[in-house]
Amino acid sequence: MMNKLGLILRGDMPKIQRLLSTATSPAKATSQSKPYIVGEPSGPTMKCEVPGPQSKSLLADLSKIQSMDSVHFFADYDKSLGNYIVDVDGNEMLDMFTQISSVPIGYNHPALLSAFDSPSAMRVLVNRPALGVYPGADWAQKLRDVMLSAAPPGLDQVTTMMCGSCSNENAFKLMHFKYMEKLREGRTFTAEEMESCMINQAPGTPNLSVLSFHGGFHGRTIASLACTHSKYIHKIDVPLPNWPVSDFPRYKYPLEENIRENEEEDNRCLALAEEAIANSGNNGCPITGVIVEPIQAEGGDHHGSNKWFQGLQQICKKYDIVYLIDEVQTGGGPTGKMWCHEWFDLEDSPDIVTFSKKMLTGGLYHKPELRPKQPWRIFNTWVGDPGKLILLDAVLKTIKKDDLLGNTLATGDILLSGLKDLESRFPQYLKNTRGRGTFCAIDCDTGARRDDVLAKLRSLGVHAGGCGEAAIRLRPALIFQPWHANIFLQKLEDVLMAQ
Repeated sequence: MMNKLGLILRGDMPKIQRLLSTATSPAKATSQSKPYIVGEPSGPTMKCEVPGPQSKSLLADLSKIQSMDSVHFFADYDKSLGNYIVDVDGNEMLDMFTQISSVPIGYNHPALLSAFDSPSAMRVLVNRPALGVYPGADWAQKLRDVMLSAAPPGLDQVTTMMCGSCSNENAFKLMHFKYMEKLREGRTFTAEEMESCMINQAPGTPNLSVLSFHGGFHGRTIASLACTHSKYIHKIDVPLPNWPVSDFPRYKYPLEENIRENEEEDNRCLALAEEAIANSGNNGCPITGVIVEPIQAEGGDHHGSNKWFQGLQQICKKYDIVYLIDEVQTGGGPTGKMWCHEWFDLEDSPDIVTFSKKMLTGGLYHKPELRPKQPWRIFNTWVGDPGKLILLDAVLKTIKKDDLLGNTLATGDILLSGLKDLESRFPQYLKNTRGRGTFCAIDCDTGARRDDVLAKLRSLGVHAGGCGEAAIRLRPALIFQPWHANIFLQKLEDVLMAQ
């Protein structure tokens, strides 16, 4: 059956074949015709505006002890289920933002609710260790069974962390260690280096930098924030190192109609990046590595071509610096592969891949040659949380059992085609449809329009997010299915028709 958008309704999945990142052969799209979580609402139900009176009351109470004006509404996590988030006023909303893209398999998934049923799992939760000094006997095997089972191809070293920011911070350290180790040519630290670093002076504290890109977002701790260039409010009033920043491609859409212009944009941006790296030594602040997102999410869902990412890797190899791909928001399957950079046909694996969000734990994968040669250099009290690995293990097994990457690809096709259809019918409001899997976005003609559309979508029971200047970004869970996509598309059409 088709709706008036010409989209396939519940259960009628398109027959496609795609190569999954975790499979060795093409896998057919799922034919799942029921929700992955029993009891999930069949559609949104709205009882009042959002935020409603209970949310407003709770925010007033919270504001007495904490400044958190960013709160949209308060959720009822006992009642939230699957793809639906329920607020404290009883509104059941289709969640296409999922805690800023950090809910992998929906709310209250049975596999996660039962993850701590065993006494041994509960003891892991209760007795949280300082993993860098007192790990449990099974820790190395847990890292192999869970973290390395999901590792990007070619990377066999992993360190867990608490969040995306600290993952990037420690990745930057590995970049700098490599550079300084090469300069020292294998010698040990000098007394002058050891003494001067204690007062943040050279030579022990060298003047080094990381190259990042306009529109990127990599965290809110100091070095990560220095590499963040998405919104001024993240950075203003904070002293930061004066590290270089270059241009990330800004493409013209549709891509197939702007091939020459977009190739020129790739060439321009690659030339700028190489120029910055080549000149950094002469400027007195050598670049030791490059950090880049596969899709600049917070900055506006800007995509880069295979040529762009391949070219960056070649430049990093040419100058013997580290190539870091920040998969904090794209990792864990939302693009239809476990890692978005798997789409790019890179010559070799990145040197480092950082992660968090849908992976439930922060951390970094990296190549063996980046291992620090001394202890305590990549360290904090927790170095992650083994309880998160118990949850991630359940997530990864669910992804495999239910072929959620296949589901994401199939649903993403419907979501993207529906957005393109709406763009063609409402060109005065919408432009630049783009996406991989269900990691999709579309621009409104103005930021004010985007904000109005998001507010009206929420009033109709769809919770989506914004990013950049005027983009609507979609970040559903991996259990988001074709009929969920069609609910969203119909609600978006309703909002656009009322503009």
